[in-house]
Amino acid sequence: MDAAPLAVSLGDPAGIGAEVIARSWARRRAERLPPFFAVGDVAAVERVWTGPIAVIEEPAEAAAAFDEALPIIHVADATSPPGGLDLIGARNALDALELAVGLTRSGAASGLVTGPVSKARLYAVGFAHPGQTEFVAERCGVAAASVAMMLAGPTLRVVPVTTHIPLAGVPEAVTADAIVARGRAAIRGLQRQFGIAEPRVAVAGLNPHAGEHGTLGREEIEIVGPAIERLREEGYCVSGPHPPDIMFSAGRRRHYDLALCMYHDQALIPLKTLHFDEGINVTLGLPIVRTSPDHGTAFDIAGKGIADPRAMIAAISTAGECARRLAEA
Repeated sequence: MDAAPLAVSLGDPAGIGAEVIARSWARRRAERLPPFFAVGDVAAVERVWTGPIAVIEEPAEAAAAFDEALPIIHVADATSPPGGLDLIGARNALDALELAVGLTRSGAASGLVTGPVSKARLYAVGFAHPGQTEFVAERCGVAAASVAMMLAGPTLRVVPVTTHIPLAGVPEAVTADAIVARGRAAIRGLQRQFGIAEPRVAVAGLNPHAGEHGTLGREEIEIVGPAIERLREEGYCVSGPHPPDIMFSAGRRRHYDLALCMYHDQALIPLKTLHFDEGINVTLGLPIVRTSPDHGTAFDIAGKGIADPRAMIAAISTAGECARRLAEA
């Protein structure tokens, strides 16, 4: 039996999601992308692309249409022009996300790829989650603390222990339990979805120079180090704490499969510096596959025909590979 297609939510219809999804479909053969269908407002795609579209009712129709047209399950007209500032698009993005998650959880789609959204606009329409990752986790019945947001590019994978919180709140939120939970989710996800039997994880310190033996802070001695020992006792290959200012050099990156970082920017600055146009987000620890491009809505360039689809292509390709591994497990 052929694998079910991937579900790709458009994201905010006023952003670049519709364009990069359509341009990914246009490069489906060159990039050897697995069959997928979009979920969202058909008009949002038509406003930024003149290629063929097949409006479908069910995911099962996507495979037959995919070779000749971009399959889309329509979700209510958004009426938001590219770069538009109204909140109708945010409601449409949320409806599309909800439907795409449901289709993936039911098995009608083999994996989920989420387009970029504006969290500020989602909050304005009542969205109560820090981001799409936490929303998807809740819909899958998984506690947010038990999933790992992995950002990945061709030469680096990173997972932040803390994500979308103020920097002032990071020291209190970095606990041994949090480090262990993120580490477990990341390692098991790399095993299940990426086929890495024994992932090597390098753990960053919280303080400059990893605390310099307590001179610059004791978190590495009292929190990070004990968490690493707990993971080692569970049989995982974990090293650190490493000084964050040197662990991302090319020579050091060769010695680990994943960097476990203490806070958002510690993880995302090196990832985006190295792989800004092709970085993706993979949520590990879910019962389903979920990826997304690691970029935002880019309202300022929406509809101008210049949005780079490489991150979306990578997200779709990776979701297909992960779904295949899970199906074969």
